[in-house]
Amino acid sequence: MDGYFLERLLLAGFRWQTRTAMKFSAGEAVPMPAPPRSGSAFLYVHVPFCEVLCPFCSFHRVQYQETEARRYFAALRQEIRLYHDAGFVFTGVYVGGGTPTVACGELLETLALIRGLFPVREISVETNPRDLRDGVLAQLAAAGVDRLSVGVQSFDDQLLRKMERYEKYGSSAEIQERLQAAAGLFRTLNADMIYNLPGQSLASLERDLAILLQLKVNQVSFYPLMTTKSAEFKMSQTMGLPQARRLRPYFDTILARLRPHFAPQSAWCFARGGGALDEYIVEADNYVGVGSGAFSYLDGVMYATTFSLAAYAERVGRGLTGITGQRRLSAVEQVMHALLVRLFGLRLEKSWFVERFGRRKLQTLAPMLASLKVAGALREDKTTYQLTDRGMYYWVLMMASFFESVNAFREQMRALVAAELDAD
Repeated sequence: MDGYFLERLLLAGFRWQTRTAMKFSAGEAVPMPAPPRSGSAFLYVHVPFCEVLCPFCSFHRVQYQETEARRYFAALRQEIRLYHDAGFVFTGVYVGGGTPTVACGELLETLALIRGLFPVREISVETNPRDLRDGVLAQLAAAGVDRLSVGVQSFDDQLLRKMERYEKYGSSAEIQERLQAAAGLFRTLNADMIYNLPGQSLASLERDLAILLQLKVNQVSFYPLMTTKSAEFKMSQTMGLPQARRLRPYFDTILARLRPHFAPQSAWCFARGGGALDEYIVEADNYVGVGSGAFSYLDGVMYATTFSLAAYAERVGRGLTGITGQRRLSAVEQVMHALLVRLFGLRLEKSWFVERFGRRKLQTLAPMLASLKVAGALREDKTTYQLTDRGMYYWVLMMASFFESVNAFREQMRALVAAELDAD
């Protein structure tokens, strides 16, 4: 069978199994979740503001306005206090967006609050190339940020122009210079890259890889382009559309060129010399998302916060969290979720799985795991299941499919508050 059609068959089966993953029961009465039984959790903080709304982006983001941002950050800090008062303990923080550094002073105040309330051991913050300035970098380092993730996407000037990033965030040469200046200030300096962009050739991807090998960044996240219907419409007007058949040769090229300089940490994150993992969901059994449009996962229940910035501020002002939807995963869904995210981090420790779900559940998965071994996607020893290179590619497809379902949910929720977002 043609490899491309085998991949489509794999994805069709995965989508069939997870088609209900993002269906939440909604209502005003969604209560504050209880702290997880494990005793601690990871904290995700969503900052939706951006100076430039890239046509390919499907995340929950709005155009930056200073007054709105101040009001939002005030509500954000209040929601964080609510979780502290409810007994939550956070040991790690990831601030994403949007562009969290678009209002650096507000971000620094928020990080200071978090560090004052919780025993956090790691802080990761997303940013863009324009904010790699001496003043901003020094303040972030002083605030305890030990991983800075920079949204580069590509070093191809032609693609940067199509993505409407060239004028705002700089040329390839300027971005490279800023990355070099930021190197060494943080334990982990990550370059966020995208492949299978419309108009991206294999030669362009190889140039990106050659540049990354010369830079002093010590982590690279290479995502396949993930879209929604509305994002694809916008892209068709400016950039064009991606081609699914290019995914495998592009992924193989990334693996071949980054190794042995960078070692895979997950199916799409690579590091040299270690560093914090890009996807916290791999290592965090439980996480809380604060802010408009954030998600949480606590003891088998998924939660979603409102996508309305106005409703978010109003709810928090009344002493409520931003949560407006929840969904309890069935026992089978919890097992499949654990399998998906753990193997996305390349390995599944049998002892970890048995401790959480029992040996019988591991035996239930035996036929599926055996099939993955026969397909060349998985290796097994006495203690561990580990993805092969082929398995890494399959997991890229499945995680991309999962995140696309998340993006489709975001699109639906944003449509419900379209008037508010358009006004912003």
